[in-house]
Amino acid sequence: MKELLFSAQGRIGRGQFWKGSILFGLALMVVMTIVNLVIGRFIGNQSGEAGNYSVEGAAAVPFILANLALMIPAVWAGICLGIKRYHDRGKSGLWILIMFVPFIGGIWYFVETGFLRGTIGPNLYGADPVPGAALAPIAAAA
Repeated sequence: MKELLFSAQGRIGRGQFWKGSILFGLALMVVMTIVNLVIGRFIGNQSGEAGNYSVEGAAAVPFILANLALMIPAVWAGICLGIKRYHDRGKSGLWILIMFVPFIGGIWYFVETGFLRGTIGPNLYGADPVPGAALAPIAAAA
């Protein structure tokens, strides 16, 4: 899992991309919830009329720092997953920057990394991550 999330080398298929994204996202939410609840036990807070949890001023600093610290590996993992998907499509990892193009960039990234098939067979970035994918068109034609 470490190689999948934190290395930008190689290729991954759509299934690995979705599995890595969803499982890491869920794990991150669980960890962030636990960390925030633990910090909340030690930091003075205010409870609103509806039972809302509220922290203001300097008391919010530990929450901010903890959440920023957790977001650093999350952003890196997302970048690595995207780069490997672009590698699977036969493109440079720099294509991940398309996300920063207003409006269309995020949609383009979502479609290309999440739904489009990668290069069949080996390419510049490594072997096909889907075993036997190069043989599938031959078998279908027979």
